[in-house]
Amino acid sequence: MIDKFVTNKIAELTIEGEKYSLPIIEGTEGEKAIDIRKLRQETGYITLDSGYMNTGSCTSEITYLEGSKGILNYRGYAIEDLAENCSFVEVAYLLLHGHLPTADEYQHFSNLLGRFALIHEDMIHFFDHFPPNTAPMAILSSMVNSLSNFYPEMAENPIEDIDIMATRLISKVRTIAAFTYKKSMGWPLVYPRHDLSYCANFLNMMFDSPVKPYVINDEVVAALNKILILHADHEQNCSTSTVRLVGSARVNLYASISAGISALWGPLHGGANQAVVEMLEDIYASDGDYQTYIDRAKNPDDPFRLVGFGHRVYKSYDPRSIIIKKACDDVLEALNVSDPLLDIAKELEEVALNDEFFIERNLYPNVDFYSGIIYRAIGIPSNMFTVMFALGRLPGWIAHWKEMWDDPNWRIGRPRQIYVGPKHRPFIPKEEREKKDR
Repeated sequence: MIDKFVTNKIAELTIEGEKYSLPIIEGTEGEKAIDIRKLRQETGYITLDSGYMNTGSCTSEITYLEGSKGILNYRGYAIEDLAENCSFVEVAYLLLHGHLPTADEYQHFSNLLGRFALIHEDMIHFFDHFPPNTAPMAILSSMVNSLSNFYPEMAENPIEDIDIMATRLISKVRTIAAFTYKKSMGWPLVYPRHDLSYCANFLNMMFDSPVKPYVINDEVVAALNKILILHADHEQNCSTSTVRLVGSARVNLYASISAGISALWGPLHGGANQAVVEMLEDIYASDGDYQTYIDRAKNPDDPFRLVGFGHRVYKSYDPRSIIIKKACDDVLEALNVSDPLLDIAKELEEVALNDEFFIERNLYPNVDFYSGIIYRAIGIPSNMFTVMFALGRLPGWIAHWKEMWDDPNWRIGRPRQIYVGPKHRPFIPKEEREKKDR
């Protein structure tokens, strides 16, 4: 895939007077990269790039992200258009296949989601053996990894039928997530229904009860669709890179996705929206004194940071946050919810958008800033927020895993390092070591 984007331009590298020519690769949106695949072979040198801030691990046709301009496109489609006009199922199909589905393709994909919605009954007993108060992400990661044992045929030719592979996982993770919540509450499980859409089905499994039937609200379903679409992919982030790296060893899809779930679990990655709500709760508990928290964030000697502001990639407004803010307003209005945390969030946003300290540092509200408020309004507890993130990110993970598997330039991931430990030391037998110590 890389070679067709190699230009006739080269970069010259001089090392100890010796010059080397390195090919320049240019992507379809104008991104440029210096191809260093033969650098060590030709020069004996490697590059050092902590956090991979300047290193491209692959070429990809899935997502384009331009942080300086606030652009996010899936397969060439603007995130704004997809969030406004598509369902999550349509976007999942787009990420996997590279084009939006026709009516027949959509129906086939949806039918498969319905067909695979149930999990094996034996898996339900797994929930009973996790310790009390087990983190939902730990349960999700374990359950997804175990799926390879229930569907071993996927290991033989895992990309022969991408729709069966993808819908089985996307549908079952939805059920596992809902069952995880029900089990944590000690409530009876609610099984999926064939007559409900993907998001409506999830909400019904989460909140329906024998003593209080769940009433599906179209505005809530629409908001959940938007949130999942906004989280469906985000280029080579920590969890997606993890899925690719683990998958590069030709590990089965379930194990690769399980690894991605574990990476997403981190508070600096998928746990950020939970951290936002916890911060807003702290501010509310201190009589809503948000100014104190703003002052702390601006104090260089205080390690405190406002959660939900700024982004490692976006250096302008996160395009997803604009969409999700409106969805948040719509949900609260539809449910007639008055949330004091939302009032505090709006005050913080107003300050950040008009304060030179935040403007100069590009600390704009990001997608995590409002998603937690929506989840609270829907009734999803904060310890399930990262599970919701994983549910949305699944299509992207699967698409990247498949793309990596299909890549003719595939190599098993094996980063290099610069060793900075002690130089070679002579071995001393244990008896002599003891004498030396005395």
